[in-house]
Amino acid sequence: MSTTTAALPTKLWNGGKSPFNVEYGKLMMWYFLMSDAFTFGAFLISYGTIRFSSNGWPDPNEVFQSFPGLGSGYPLMFVSLMTFILIISSVTMVLAVHAGHNMDKKGVVTNLILTIIGGAAFLSCQAWEWFHLHHEGAWWGANPFLNADGTQSEQSFTNYFFTITGFHGFHVLSGVVINIVMLIMTLTDQFEKRGHYLMIEKAGLYWHFVDLVWVFVFTCFYLI
Repeated sequence: MSTTTAALPTKLWNGGKSPFNVEYGKLMMWYFLMSDAFTFGAFLISYGTIRFSSNGWPDPNEVFQSFPGLGSGYPLMFVSLMTFILIISSVTMVLAVHAGHNMDKKGVVTNLILTIIGGAAFLSCQAWEWFHLHHEGAWWGANPFLNADGTQSEQSFTNYFFTITGFHGFHVLSGVVINIVMLIMTLTDQFEKRGHYLMIEKAGLYWHFVDLVWVFVFTCFYLI
């Protein structure tokens, strides 16, 4: 092996780069997100298998028809609001990453705060939805909703709903905590001292992943 060939990988790793010419930490984040995607995929495939092998299933327009302060009769409006909030938070995260690329501390701080507020608002909405469904008698092992054909439905619907949305909610909570840490590091000039805001970009990858997963969760539980 030539000296030049042997030195190339060492140079890449010492420079914080992977063999794929991608920053090492970012590559590890992609690996983590891929493994997490497999977990969510397994949950949703399992749900879909049970869903389409069942003779009956609750109508989401009947299950998710309540809106805080307005009562019932508003099918999917509240979850649409939740989805809108999460999408907007993804936009502000993009702006935070962009500001980081431009070494714009003020822009990073402003958009991280907006992203954190969006994540907290989504979690608050999900907490209200869980509380409301529990008040109606829905929980793990309890499904008070009838199938679309009027027959008694199985417990699988609520078991899967609370498990998968809870798992996603935990990811949103983790993302909010990560963004709070990023905000603190920004305010204390940690990134200014390093000369880059690469950590913001890694946090952004995680946040966008959480938003993307919600699209699939929303489709499976609320639309189909």
